[in-house]
Amino acid sequence: MSPAGARVGVASRVVSLLVVGLLGLLALYVALCALLFLVQRSLIYYPQPGRAGGAQTIALAAPDAALNVGVRPHPGHRAVLYFGGNAEDVGGSLPTLAAAFPDRALFLMHYRGYGGSSGAPSERALVDDAVRLFDHAFAEHPDVTVVGRSLGSGVAAQLAARRPVARVVLVTPYDSVEALAAAQFPFVPVRWLLRDRFDSASVAPRIAVPTTLVIAEHDEVIPRANSERLRERFAPGVASWRVLPRTGHNSISESPEYLDALRGDQPARTRGLGPLSAHR
Repeated sequence: MSPAGARVGVASRVVSLLVVGLLGLLALYVALCALLFLVQRSLIYYPQPGRAGGAQTIALAAPDAALNVGVRPHPGHRAVLYFGGNAEDVGGSLPTLAAAFPDRALFLMHYRGYGGSSGAPSERALVDDAVRLFDHAFAEHPDVTVVGRSLGSGVAAQLAARRPVARVVLVTPYDSVEALAAAQFPFVPVRWLLRDRFDSASVAPRIAVPTTLVIAEHDEVIPRANSERLRERFAPGVASWRVLPRTGHNSISESPEYLDALRGDQPARTRGLGPLSAHR
């Protein structure tokens, strides 16, 4: 073989190896995307069992599930619905909510697969169940405040866009799960793979009732920028912004200001100074 022919042969083998390598990398990438698609809900939802001897509960029927709802009955026209985080047993939040809202009936939703509720969680199921719970509570309590924490902020926002709630409280909220996932997996086409988007930013313009965004100063799960993007989507004058100092994503409820934030009370240093600023 001539030197020129030998060089052509070497170049051909190099090209073949590169093609094989690229195809291998492509196959690994496709396999990774397929794996994320298959397990995505296990990365979003971490079902928790209900606490033994916890809150009083009622059964809420759905066409394809039996839902367990923690309750603290109270007479009168006002109620609070609570939607918790993705790894929360909402029964543990009852004492805090009872302290914040002593004169209201409380309803705490155990998502599908959580706290004795049957079925499997998904965005559509959770939002439909939230609407179902609202309709149940609204029949006796026509003044309903909706509180959503972390994942539950997305449930609460969609409920508020679909039903006549009186007030909304979003604790450690995000603009969308899609935005959070895209930041965590920047090389994955999240937009095309994600089933449950919880796009609070898209429904925020449809919420016209007073809404409080309660932010942890050092939130290590939800970046501040995502919460700010959500705030910007509300119509002017609808949303207020409350940052609780020295708190993290999971410790925010331990803040001495947390109960006031849930109620919408201004901190003592700003009382009498007008509405809370939209910025910290």
